[in-house]
Amino acid sequence: MAPKAAPQTPATKNQKQEFVHPSAKHARKKAIHNAFAIEPISAFYIFLGANLIAALFAPIQDCDETFNYWEPTHYLSHGYGLQTWEYSPDYAIRSWLYIAIHALGANIRRLLPHSSKVAEFYFLRYLLAFGCALCQTLMWKAVCLALNPRVGLFFIMALVFSPGNFHSSTAYLPSSFAMYMAMLGAAAFMNWRGGLKTSQGMFWFALGGVLGWPFAIALCAPFVFEEVFFAMLSDKERFFESFIRLARGVVATLLLIAFDTAINTFFYRKVEIVTWNIIRYNIFSSTGGPDLYGTEPWTFYFKNLALNFNLWFLLALLSLPLFLLQKLFARRNAGESFQSGLRTLVFLSPFYMWLAIFTLQPHKEERFMYPAYPFLALNAALALHILLALFGNADPKTLAGRIPAKAKFAVVALGLLASINVGLARIWGLYTGYHAPLALYAPLASTGGSGDTVCFGKDWYRFPSSFFLPRDMRAKFVRSEFRGLLPGEFSEARTGFGLWSGTWLPTMGFNDRNEEDPGKHVELRTCVFLVDTQFPERRTAAVAGDDDVAEGEGSPLPLPPNEPDYSQDVERWEEVLCLPFLDAERTHFLARALWLPDWEIVPERFRRKWGKHCLLKQKK
Repeated sequence: MAPKAAPQTPATKNQKQEFVHPSAKHARKKAIHNAFAIEPISAFYIFLGANLIAALFAPIQDCDETFNYWEPTHYLSHGYGLQTWEYSPDYAIRSWLYIAIHALGANIRRLLPHSSKVAEFYFLRYLLAFGCALCQTLMWKAVCLALNPRVGLFFIMALVFSPGNFHSSTAYLPSSFAMYMAMLGAAAFMNWRGGLKTSQGMFWFALGGVLGWPFAIALCAPFVFEEVFFAMLSDKERFFESFIRLARGVVATLLLIAFDTAINTFFYRKVEIVTWNIIRYNIFSSTGGPDLYGTEPWTFYFKNLALNFNLWFLLALLSLPLFLLQKLFARRNAGESFQSGLRTLVFLSPFYMWLAIFTLQPHKEERFMYPAYPFLALNAALALHILLALFGNADPKTLAGRIPAKAKFAVVALGLLASINVGLARIWGLYTGYHAPLALYAPLASTGGSGDTVCFGKDWYRFPSSFFLPRDMRAKFVRSEFRGLLPGEFSEARTGFGLWSGTWLPTMGFNDRNEEDPGKHVELRTCVFLVDTQFPERRTAAVAGDDDVAEGEGSPLPLPPNEPDYSQDVERWEEVLCLPFLDAERTHFLARALWLPDWEIVPERFRRKWGKHCLLKQKK
């Protein structure tokens, strides 16, 4: 007879019921290797390839990237550039430390052969592509270890084939930098192998917030909650260890703020806590804050994310309900299920939290979603993993089990293939429709002279930056119908101790109310070159009284008095170079959202309508 098991004593029962921190169990688990696992170096090359394509071909989506980041970088590197009110020492809501780091990266290009300002522009983009790929790979690895290699594979697919990654991966914006740091922070929190890395994760999130965008620190909240929650359930020793980890993270954040303040004090010549200045302006401003630049309905981000992630965005929205349903019907060990389930809820929370916060804000911009893109991809990957687990059930008693395996595979493969094709169609459509501003200025290297002016009217927001103007050329603005505040220029005076006096010298004509300053305009006769966009089909339709425009766009209007078609004045202007530019106003929404070929089988109303983006030179 087999010996009877020893009866459980009260001590034994208590020992079994005692809470054990899940990190102790997780440290003893080995990584799951299956058919979906790939090597980290392969994942890095995939991310890097997608990001390098973005670095080469992605248009500048937001004029804020040009005037608030590329132009100050050009000033530090070349001694002149355009200045926005945010860099005025009267307001000081931009960090010079963030700019200085990127300026240093761009200037490395000068040490290499065949250097030029355009080469510096793209070299910095390549550096951003490399840094982003590294961050993406580290988060992917953490996802594979904490969840499943198959989830990691879907995470890769959700990012590299999405237009969202095409926009954000190499954008020179604090929101993109915050996205990089959020991936590093999430990777630190998610990977419990070798011990908890709470203070390290907090440091990365803090770095993204202090040097980049302060609001991105909020993405750290679910991970900190996880640490606190498990600490409250642990013994005194583990509770104290958690307290030390959190305290180190707080201290690291304060040290980052102090270092950033010191650097900004050097540039602004007064003590400025830029992180607080940004928060104060966006939340407590008495002059209108960011709402002055436009507000959008609550549906804005849902439409935008559907365009930039299509199927993956839908999966991300469904991730929490699918996970709860899976947990509801799963039969597993209660203690382990609770701990692993709570961890997964923490991983799913950042995307929902970020989407909710910014949906409630009246002022909305696409770049505000960048820090949450990796978490959107994570949620979508986990949702697809759950769906495949349910769909792949072979039990003949279930509905999924009665479907042939080949049919299941065809449905999943066709769905993913359709999503990839839609994403690539949008990427190609954006490049072909809006690449002109990054290619227009090449003739200036041979036709322009040192000190020439290149003027902008209604197209001022399409200027890609002074990195595209060779030989000490300057960008200027002529009168248009725009009545907001245009950028000024950094002072080029050399006075006082140190370099870059334009960062601290008093400035004129700036305000935080987006009110026009007429002093920002120059006379048209002073312009050697002029950049202008013409849309001939609009003029033709206006003359003919044609109302057959894109659905919902309204009838075309005659050209405003301050925005004439300069190219028609052949006695004064000659065309140096003209490139095709998408006429978004007269192009149907479907053709704007995705690339559609100009084939005869495509109905005329769904074909893209074109204008031309031109570099004009004033005749002597």
